[in-house]
Amino acid sequence: MYENILVPIALDHGPNTAKALEVAQKLVSDGGKITVLHVLEDIPAYVSQYLPEGQLSKNAKEAEVSLKTEAVSVPGAEIKVVTGHSGTTITEYADGHGCDLIVIASHRPGLQDFFLGSTAARVVRHAPCGVHVIR
Repeated sequence: MYENILVPIALDHGPNTAKALEVAQKLVSDGGKITVLHVLEDIPAYVSQYLPEGQLSKNAKEAEVSLKTEAVSVPGAEIKVVTGHSGTTITEYADGHGCDLIVIASHRPGLQDFFLGSTAARVVRHAPCGVHVIR
């Protein structure tokens, strides 16, 4: 069993989200913690200067509401929304917060993934802890 599980959720890729949360609940020990994380991709400064004032914080609040809706089946889950590059930010968050497992949903790789790589593949390669991939 695991004490501190991180479940990164891509709000625009939802088919396996419920399954990832279910697996995390099965793997967490009594008294353990599940953190549900969404990474908002960085918006370059040359783009963000044209956004309405407060748009970035509005996006973060909307993501947090969506995460709470997704994680309603996980009582006591901690909800976090952070900004950065998804693959790097997930592994850095896990390392900085002492996570001992990451449960991440992944899609079947397509041709573009062989050239660019998927977020799940990056997390598996660079994670400081165990990674359970849901397909």
